[in-house]
Amino acid sequence: MTQASELGRVVVLYGGNSAEREVSLRSGAAVLAALERSGVDVIGYDPADGGLVGLEALAPDRVFIALHGRGGEDGTLQGALELLGIPYTGSGVLASALGMDKQRTKLVWQALGLPTPESLMLDADADWDDIVARLGLPLIVKPVHEGSTLGISIVDSREALRAAYHEAARFDARVMAERFIRGEEYTVSLLGGRVLPAIRVEVPSGFYDYEAKYNSNDTRYHLPCGLDTAQEAALGALCRQAFEAVGGEGWGRVDVMRDGDGRFWLIEVNTAPGMTDHSLVPQAAAHAGIDFDTLVLRILTATLEPRQA
Repeated sequence: MTQASELGRVVVLYGGNSAEREVSLRSGAAVLAALERSGVDVIGYDPADGGLVGLEALAPDRVFIALHGRGGEDGTLQGALELLGIPYTGSGVLASALGMDKQRTKLVWQALGLPTPESLMLDADADWDDIVARLGLPLIVKPVHEGSTLGISIVDSREALRAAYHEAARFDARVMAERFIRGEEYTVSLLGGRVLPAIRVEVPSGFYDYEAKYNSNDTRYHLPCGLDTAQEAALGALCRQAFEAVGGEGWGRVDVMRDGDGRFWLIEVNTAPGMTDHSLVPQAAAHAGIDFDTLVLRILTATLEPRQA
């Protein structure tokens, strides 16, 4: 393990102005505490307070990005840090921007022949009957550039589709509808090129929404996930391919559905996953024998190596 002194001064970026600010504050606080326990010279900074000027004034040798949502994991911050010459955790500009755009991520996966549910873009003048005819019911309506399931609805009828569109449009100008995959939900974390154990997520309500992700104690995380060795290996290989397809680096997470026929369907990729007490990457790492403090250090020490993309 790298010595703390090699990392220099580290700034944990958290908070921000996105709709995921509250989750980011929790992630950042956990990361900050872990680095303090490891003896790293670290300070937390909320860019909502002083922007890039304030960050530059702290003279960091590297930053740990614990920002979620737009302005933090969509490539804009990564581009700014590249211009400032400050190493940072996670994926680079392209992968961050692409991973934040659910529709374009799916286009890349489709071009490579990777399985992902069919989708259509929506607008206020959409032909709702045509959308239902092409995707079937139920379907998922979601903002293209939002995370943490904010603005997402499961639609069971044509009448509910318009309302679901307007709910999603409160979060983003671009809204998509996606064919609903009925089955089991899995998530696979990646760390430094290693595929961590898959987690099967079980929610009593059947919908892994914001409340189930961050606040509920009823959500069940199955580790081991229940797949046999060959199935879990196939799932891990698929998720690695999906992550690498968008140019992902360092660490991240891929969310997948498994239908009644046992087929896996890629849903989305997350290039700056949560690090809260309910988050999935720390759970997968712990199952692989990597405690939280070690996980945080591994993510951070990757900034000592040259970027691949």
